[in-house]
Order: sequence, then C-alpha cells, then structure tokens
Amino acid sequence: MTRFSAPAAKANHAAMHIRPASSADAPAVWSIIEPMIRAGEPYALDRNLSRAEALAYWMGADKEVFVAEQAGAILGTYYMRPNQAGGGRHVCNCGYVIAPEATGRGIARGMCEHSIATARAHGYRAMQFNFVVSTNQRAISLWQKMGFEVVGTLPGAFRHPTHGYVDAFVMYQAL
Repeated sequence: MTRFSAPAAKANHAAMHIRPASSADAPAVWSIIEPMIRAGEPYALDRNLSRAEALAYWMGADKEVFVAEQAGAILGTYYMRPNQAGGGRHVCNCGYVIAPEATGRGIARGMCEHSIATARAHGYRAMQFNFVVSTNQRAISLWQKMGFEVVGTLPGAFRHPTHGYVDAFVMYQAL
C-alpha cells in the first residue's frame, strides 16, 4: 500500500492513501463514476448505464481497481488492465476518475504516480491511454506532465454533449 503526501498547496489535508478496491467500496466508486458517466464528457460510455452495468465495467474481473482515500473518504478510483491480449499484454491501460469535490487536490496526480509505480512492479513495459477526449484539457496537461505523449489523433472520434464531434488522443509512455 502506498501513501502520498498531500500537495504543498493543500498541506492542511491528510495524506492520501491508495489501496486496492474491495466489493465494499462499490457504493463509493459508484458515487464517483456516476457523475462522470451522466455528464458524457470524458469517457466514451453510454450516459444511461445502470449502476450495475457501470460497476461491472469499472470493477470487472479484467481490471485491477484501486481507490484513493483522504481523511477516510474515497475521493478517486482508477483501474489497470492489460491494454491488449497476447503479444500486446506488456502494455497496460488505466482509467481514472476523481470525485468532483476533490478537483485540484492532487488526487489524479497521486493516482497516476501510483499507477505508474504499480505498472512497473507488475512488469508492464508501457502504459497507453486509448481514447483521451481532446476537450479534457486538465487530464491531457497532467498526463503530459507525467511523461505521456500524444502518439495519435482520432479526428472527430468523440461526440461531446456540448462541443459536438471532437478529436480523441492516444497517449503513451514507456515504463
């Protein structure tokens, strides 16, 4: 289990703790992923997914799922899985979501740092984000600061609920 210190700007907050998720965390995970799903902005998921469908997707057997806690509250979650089967299994893929009220507190950065360290420990040689919506500038900026590069652009691949058809990026980092 890894602990990360709170960002300097928020030094009064308790340290963040990232741990494997359990089935008991499902209600908290749902409370974090539901607003993201309903907004229909950062992920290519059906906005009408039921709770059961969304949790089956996020916490599926093909994924290793983690939660980020601070002062006893779960404020973020991420999953890790092989990006492809067989010969592509050495590259992992992750998805991250933080609670809306946790924005700007270093949760996403901490989860990304944790995922990179976990991926290395699991023997992955790279990490790839397959579909980063171009309007998600906060995430793109953070991923680039964390060492990811845009290696491909999928023109008009995402139908954003307010911006219409926008590009999606493939982002990659060798580990």
